Amino acid sequence: MIRVIVVSSAYIAAQMLADVASLKIVLFFGLSMDAGTFVYPITFTLRDLVHKTVGAKGARVLIVTAAVINLVMAGLFWLVSRLPGDPAVGPQAAFATVLSPVWRIVIASIVAEVMAELIDTEVYRLWVERVTHRYQWMRVLTSNAVSVPLDSFVFSWGAFGGVLPAAVVWSIVLSNVLVKGATTLLSLPLIYAVPDE
Repeated sequence: MIRVIVVSSAYIAAQMLADVASLKIVLFFGLSMDAGTFVYPITFTLRDLVHKTVGAKGARVLIVTAAVINLVMAGLFWLVSRLPGDPAVGPQAAFATVLSPVWRIVIASIVAEVMAELIDTEVYRLWVERVTHRYQWMRVLTSNAVSVPLDSFVFSWGAFGGVLPAAVVWSIVLSNVLVKGATTLLSLPLIYAVPDE
């Protein structure tokens, strides 16, 4: 039970941090990338751990819960950025500049997260039910091989398509896939952190 709480909390925290960091586009090894990609990829493995511990239904509930929390977070940031600051404190414009949500990015992020994570959950479930319970690392690789490109494409084009040059958007897609793929490989041993179903 404690493992589920810790892993679920880490999943939601990583989702939130990724959504906030995605507001900045950085150059990473010469490719454009939303900064949320530094933390977001670990959510796939964390979701796999939840799935492994409480099953597909629990993983689906976690995915939807994280999406709702991210939407509430964006709404709170929007509301706080619109409220007048206390003049006795001095100028506080930096809050709105940094944290006021760009709704297009927020919606694209949540749609991509929910879509990719639900598909990842189903691929993971099918692997366990129809292929084998063995080779836990392979179920992670297989589910991520489907969900990572989908998530990267939907988010990048939903958030930045028509706003940034197409070459930059494709660069964001490519960097997302590469960083998420590398994170998948590095995080593979985590799947053994909890006992199998």
